[in-house]
Amino acid sequence: MDVASLIGIGSGIVLMGLAIWLGGSASAFWDLPSVMITFGGTVAGTLIAHPLPQLFEVARVVKHAFISREPNYAELIDDMVSMAQKARREGLLALEEQVQESQDGFLKKAVELVVDGTDPELTRDILEKELSCIEERHKSGQRIFETMGALAPAFGMIGTLIGLIQMLRTLDDPSKIGPGMATALVTTFYGAIAANLVFIPIAKKLRSRSADEVFLKHLMIEGILAIQAGQNPRLIEDRLKGFIPPKYRSRVGKKAAAVKAEAVASSTQHTRTDTGSTDKTGELPGGVLGNADPRSTVSEVDRRGIGSSQNR
Repeated sequence: MDVASLIGIGSGIVLMGLAIWLGGSASAFWDLPSVMITFGGTVAGTLIAHPLPQLFEVARVVKHAFISREPNYAELIDDMVSMAQKARREGLLALEEQVQESQDGFLKKAVELVVDGTDPELTRDILEKELSCIEERHKSGQRIFETMGALAPAFGMIGTLIGLIQMLRTLDDPSKIGPGMATALVTTFYGAIAANLVFIPIAKKLRSRSADEVFLKHLMIEGILAIQAGQNPRLIEDRLKGFIPPKYRSRVGKKAAAVKAEAVASSTQHTRTDTGSTDKTGELPGGVLGNADPRSTVSEVDRRGIGSSQNR
């Protein structure tokens, strides 16, 4: 959940609502015809500007402005290093099994190209073209909100013009000029608020989300091509670190360290379990039972030796 977007829109609405309420004329800011002109006109203009299938995707696109997580560059680099180590030990074919658990279709396709033995230059070309198409799809959602951000103030101004025309027809009654002017300006107010508090900020947030995702996939491309070239995992880590901001570099390697610590703890636990079961059975090395009394064994040997001497 992107708390910043919710706080931004929520605080903007609350602060402006509070300012209107403190002004003592809250009812003057509500006008149904102004709402119809501003928002109805904005929706109509957007329908004209964009194909209907793209508009159906608005709900899916807008959620990325409110529900999204920070890109985890360190985790991606750790995964690339882990894949490089596995490829050096077991070969490139072993990567196909490892990547099946990933939810990223782009990464799966990149690994499939490498496993299939595709030429590195062709691999880069295919992945960069797919990344370009992903970026273009992201832009289609951004353009919808940019269009709405441009149309809302325009239709707000159109509503104001309509209100002014209606007001000018009643100039013979001076008492109606003030209220008529106020009602006409409400439409401009609606358009400015909708554009600058909702539509344009959402478009910018979507652009930022798209840039983060595209950058993350560029890291994938560089990492996969380095693995295909058989580069040393440590060099791959150092190379990919150079792409990310310094504040993220210290996090690289923590995932691998945590996995190693967990493996050591698990191995220690198994060792303790095996030791405990050995103690319970009492079996000692060499096949001698540990719960047997050593003195009884020695006495038995002595008796046999004495008996043999007497027989001789």
